[in-house]
Amino acid sequence: MQITELKLTNFRNYSGQAFVFYPTKNIIIGNNGEGKTNIVEAIYYLSITKSFRTMNDDVVIKDGEEIATVEGKIKNKINNKYKVVISKTGKKVFIDKNQIQRLSDYISQINIVLFNPEDLKLIKDNPSTHRKLINMELSILNNDYLKVLSNYNKLLKQRNTYLKSMMLNGMVPKDYLDILTIKLIDCGIKIHNLRDKFINEINGYLNSNYKKITKKDGLKLNYISDYKDLSKEELIKKYNAMHKKDVNYGKTHFGIHLDDFVFFFGNHYAKDYLSEGEQKNAVISFKLAEVSVFYKETGTMPILILDDLFSELDQDKITKIIKFFKKTIQIFITTTDLTKVDEKILNGAKVFKIKKSKIEEKTYE
Repeated sequence: MQITELKLTNFRNYSGQAFVFYPTKNIIIGNNGEGKTNIVEAIYYLSITKSFRTMNDDVVIKDGEEIATVEGKIKNKINNKYKVVISKTGKKVFIDKNQIQRLSDYISQINIVLFNPEDLKLIKDNPSTHRKLINMELSILNNDYLKVLSNYNKLLKQRNTYLKSMMLNGMVPKDYLDILTIKLIDCGIKIHNLRDKFINEINGYLNSNYKKITKKDGLKLNYISDYKDLSKEELIKKYNAMHKKDVNYGKTHFGIHLDDFVFFFGNHYAKDYLSEGEQKNAVISFKLAEVSVFYKETGTMPILILDDLFSELDQDKITKIIKFFKKTIQIFITTTDLTKVDEKILNGAKVFKIKKSKIEEKTYE
């Protein structure tokens, strides 16, 4: 899968800008604040209809404008044109000029694997952040996962609302709660199975990737879930056992919305045992594993974005990372300094130099 062309209108600092990309390596260079990350953010936005930098869509619209658009040509088994229109009131998405009414039917059409410095939260942060990041990765890979997760969240909200009504009024019957619980369990089992499959596939590549980069052995990603090894009947008993507590607090204390994903090195928590640099290598190893999983599941290579990688790792590590990939994968690399980029990486690359909103292009053959 490749993005051959990108057109931005009123997106961040770009009033109107078109890009034509190489099918392999694309390097975007510029000082901080010049707009280099805005380009890869736009590519990501075209895929997931969200930014990886902010939850507020309004900030991607250029100051003084009402609407921003991101358009791209995607080459896969067939060529398609994708478009996202962002306004203060919401988003509209199009494939080949046809509006897609539900975002959930659009997301996962363009497969992207992104690394940026914020991904260290996958190791460092709390379970809620871990779930959010894994949910994002799985949603890009699997459209069914996104739809089931959306349904689960709606059911969870309904169940919690009903629990609050039971908390305030002891006469509210339990029958409807039981119906919601069964529906929640059915969705939860599907989500658990998809998460479990994904993490098992990731672990099939994770440690060997880490070993190739660091020459150290022992990295694993553990999936921790209330649903682990439990049948539907056993899960119903668990929810029933939590009934009093759930009513007292007006919320659900058991379920896959409390899952966690934890990196271990040997028997140690990676966040406590590995150094900062080793944690970065662990996240990169995870991203490389994702590329392999995406290829295995879809039969095509995803688009790979390495945002600000050169400020995170030394040149030797980065050269090893790039060597992982076949020539068939399209890579976007952002950096502030081209001298940090090894000649082996520059060879066969297209470079976009951003300075004061002007773009110079150069190819290295």
